[in-house]
Amino acid sequence: MASDEIMTALGRAIAANWGELPKRIQKELFEAAVRSSGRGARERLAAYLHRQHPRTIDGERPARQALEPDSLGG
Repeated sequence: MASDEIMTALGRAIAANWGELPKRIQKELFEAAVRSSGRGARERLAAYLHRQHPRTIDGERPARQALEPDSLGG
């Protein structure tokens, strides 16, 4: 197996299991991917992960979920 094939297989495996990884690992892998991908990668990678997985790195609410205003209109 060629080096590029190994890297592609590992990348696919990580992406497929992203939501199951601990938040710390998600953040470290995401930052490493951004560093190795160059300009504009952060936004593209984040958009891809948000489309593929319902939870963000924050893990608190589903991606693109709007916050509800409080009862005082805030």
